[in-house]
Parts: sequence; structure tokens; C-alpha cells
Amino acid sequence: MSSQQYVGIDLHRRRSVIVRMTSEGEKLETVHLDNDPAAFCAELAKAGEHPEVVLEACYGWYWLADLLESEGANLHLAHPSGLAWEGRRVKNDEIDATDLADRLRMGRLPEAYIAPPALRELRELVRYRAKLVTLRSGLKAQVHAVMAKHGILPSVGDLFGPVGSHQLDALALPAGYALRLSSLRELIASYDAEVAKLEKEIYAWLRDDKAYWAIQAIDGVTDVGGDLRGRDR
Repeated sequence: MSSQQYVGIDLHRRRSVIVRMTSEGEKLETVHLDNDPAAFCAELAKAGEHPEVVLEACYGWYWLADLLESEGANLHLAHPSGLAWEGRRVKNDEIDATDLADRLRMGRLPEAYIAPPALRELRELVRYRAKLVTLRSGLKAQVHAVMAKHGILPSVGDLFGPVGSHQLDALALPAGYALRLSSLRELIASYDAEVAKLEKEIYAWLRDDKAYWAIQAIDGVTDVGGDLRGRDR
């Protein structure tokens, strides 16, 4: 009998489930534990050297992935969309952990890419910038809505550029609408500042990356930190 063990982990925010099994599919142990690093290390040690370990790409998986790899696990990340668990009649944490280990053992696991920590950190900045831009767009839409309620059309395409700002400055609106408009413009300015800071930081990460420059040749792809690009190249 092979000594290789397979470990499936159903990770949750506070408590998780670990299932260990042999390469033949014999379940060795099921453990419910608090999400304490020491507890995970102790359970992983039972699986021997370099066990095959799988967890789902779920909420907050980064810390556990780094911990498991530091402890010598051969880590695999399950892609949620490929698991198709919604079709099962019975679903609970132990079954999920067992299924993950079993799929890994049989070579049927839908795997996701495990980005290294540095790339995950860069992704965090890029995604956060995208989130702020989306939120800022919502604020700008509210400005347009306030104007529309008074039958006022923007005089230029970019209402939030220099010319558009002059139009907003000159609007004479009832007090309640004027207060809302002023608040929205202040919030937009704050978002502008935060987005600009993120763009400078993202560009600092990417300015020496050949792939970053190569992708600029694709139609429809734009860069960030354009004010710095010409200065540094």
C-alpha cells in the first residue's frame, strides 16, 4: 500500500474541516478545527512528508495556501466553477473536503493557478483600483442624475474635466440639490486622488516588466501611470 496521503480542506472563515485519505481512497481521519495555524500544521504533519493537499479557491484562501506550502505540502487549488457541487443532493463540510481529496487522488480535480505572493499583492492593487473606479463611476452618474432632474445637459463630453467643472460651478440649484452635488464632487475628488496613488504604485511594480510593455501593443489595452511612463522609458 502506498504511503502517499491526500488531504482535502474545506476552508471557512473561523472553522474548517480536514479529511485525510490514502492513495487507494481509504479515509484515515476527519478533523474539525479552528483556523489556527498551529492546528493546521499539527494536522498536516500526520500526512507525512510532502502530502498532496487541496483546498478550494474560496474567500480568504491566501494565508492557508502560504502556510501549507511552507510546511512542505504539494498544494493544489480547486477552481469552484469546475466542482459543480450545486448538483449534489447532499452537501456539507465533511463531504466537500472528502470530495476534494478524492478528486485530487483520481486526477479529476479542476485546478486553478496558484499565483505567487508577489503577484497576488499586485493583483490586490489592480483589483482595488478597478473597484474604486467603479464606485467613482457611480458617483459621477449621480451628478448627471441631479442635473437631469432640472433639465440641465452637460455642455461638454467630459463633465468632470476643466470645462465641465466650470459648468458645475455655475449651476444654481435649490439648496438640497446643491448640497448633494457638492458632496458628490468632493467624493469624486477623493476617489480621483486614491486612484492616482494606486496607478503610480501599480506602475512602479510593472515598469520593468517586459510582458507589461508587450501587451500595450494590443488594441484596446491601456496602461496605468501614463504620466510617469514617458519619463522612465
